Amino acid sequence: MGGLEKRRYERGAATNYITRNKARKKLQLSLADFRRLCILKGVYPHEPKHKKKVNKGSTAPRTFYLMKDIKFLLHEPIVNKFREYKVFVRKLRKAFGKAEWNTVDRLKDNKPVYKLDHIVKERYPTFIDALRDLDDALSMCFLFATFPRTGKCHVQTIQLCRRLSVEFMNFVIASRLLRKHPTDVDYRVMATFTEFFTTLLGFVNFRLYQTLNLLYPPKLEEKPEERQMTKDDEEIYAMDSESYVEKLAALGASLARTVSSNEDEDDPDEFPQEGENAELIGERQKEQQVLEKQKKLFEGLKFFLNREVPRESLAFVIRCFGGMVSWDKSLCIGANYPVTDEAITHQIVDRPSLGQQFVNRYYIQPQWVFDSVNCKGLLPVEDYFQGVTLPPHLSPFVEEKDGDYVPPEKLKLLAMQRGENAYENESESEEEDEKDQEESDEKDEDETEEEGDDDMDETEKEDEERLKNLEAQKVKRKKLNVKVTTGTVKMENKAQAHEREKAEEKRLAIMMMKKREKYLYKKIMFGKRRKVRETNKLAAKRKVHDDMVKAEKKKSKKIKSQ
Repeated sequence: MGGLEKRRYERGAATNYITRNKARKKLQLSLADFRRLCILKGVYPHEPKHKKKVNKGSTAPRTFYLMKDIKFLLHEPIVNKFREYKVFVRKLRKAFGKAEWNTVDRLKDNKPVYKLDHIVKERYPTFIDALRDLDDALSMCFLFATFPRTGKCHVQTIQLCRRLSVEFMNFVIASRLLRKHPTDVDYRVMATFTEFFTTLLGFVNFRLYQTLNLLYPPKLEEKPEERQMTKDDEEIYAMDSESYVEKLAALGASLARTVSSNEDEDDPDEFPQEGENAELIGERQKEQQVLEKQKKLFEGLKFFLNREVPRESLAFVIRCFGGMVSWDKSLCIGANYPVTDEAITHQIVDRPSLGQQFVNRYYIQPQWVFDSVNCKGLLPVEDYFQGVTLPPHLSPFVEEKDGDYVPPEKLKLLAMQRGENAYENESESEEEDEKDQEESDEKDEDETEEEGDDDMDETEKEDEERLKNLEAQKVKRKKLNVKVTTGTVKMENKAQAHEREKAEEKRLAIMMMKKREKYLYKKIMFGKRRKVRETNKLAAKRKVHDDMVKAEKKKSKKIKSQ
């Protein structure tokens, strides 16, 4: 009564999923085209909760997709382009086989091409959505930009990725937004991701350039006095377009703007929002001031990069924080000034010795630039001079939590950020350690001298023992002086009493826990204890290392004094 009974596996979870082979047959696509379409549209496999039911009782390993996703792919216009491309390839092979070269040329001119603009707009309806998912696009484009020109990847793709990555780096330099500084690979899958990500990054770059009133595609801002200087460099290159692209990729020149920027404009007035008090507004203003100060970290400084240092990364970081940078014109196009310029304040080198040196500049190693950016302030250059053993580099992406081991170098940087002079404190502590070592040495000498005087006569020892026995007997003969006195009120320590009460409450709460809650609590406490053990182990290792360094310094001082 009530209609036909449905068969097994024809309702519920079994109808919500579809295997990959069935989905491919439904779309009439090959496996490579199906994978490509899924990557472009953002459709990925799903693991069913009840795999045996979905697989109709079978336990064979299969890949499942949601049925609604496959129905969604049925109406994609790119599917028709894939089919047209198959027909194009078949006709082209036939024309090549028959040596019909006119037909080959005609087919190549009418090669089917598709665009991904509508997919980008569909997957990222707003600009904020695109920015949130930009890290994967940037990683893939920067990776492909470093690939060699081999048969595994198209040259046009490598050039496009290089152009987009250079455009993004130029935007970061103009906006000063920098804050912190495989063997078996399926290149077809990666190339499909890159095809989508390049389209996405192109849209994002266009919008980002618009926010800063920069021209897109980017153009360099040339001053009249710089045109004559760059003329000699451009003559080396065969084509003007090639020299222009290389100069843009050098990251040494500013970008042209649609509207001239007035940096001296007054800041807009800020009004408190609902629910905000004066303290929150003050904290936000302080953070903004620190941020503005960090943007101008290298402002007024002129750097020159030697041949042996990584030019692109250093030029990018220095320009992002307002500094001027140049290099040897034979190394790369776009040098702004020569090494003989007297206004250069810092020359970055990475070799033990240098032939010609100037008195009015610092010769430092590349790590000084990155450590200063991570510290949000200019570090003393003495620890980074040419040929000096460098201090350990601390990653800005590691954030220590409560109870974690914090290296002494990190504590110094944090003290510098608070405005304390950590280097003076370090020198004072070193002097105190030296004094302690000298005192300990003197004590050791005194102890060795006293060891010789410890041999006393036996007669003196016997006399002392007799005197002690006589005094003990006198004390025993005396009567005990016992008196009854009024009691005194003892004041109880309230802090200790409060702590004892808290500890008792905690013990009772643990006793009243359920079995599962107690198990979780024990796991949490075990993790905390293990964290403390690891912290203590690292601190002990650091202490051993520091002691060894101090011992070596002491030995070197003794050798020098001799």
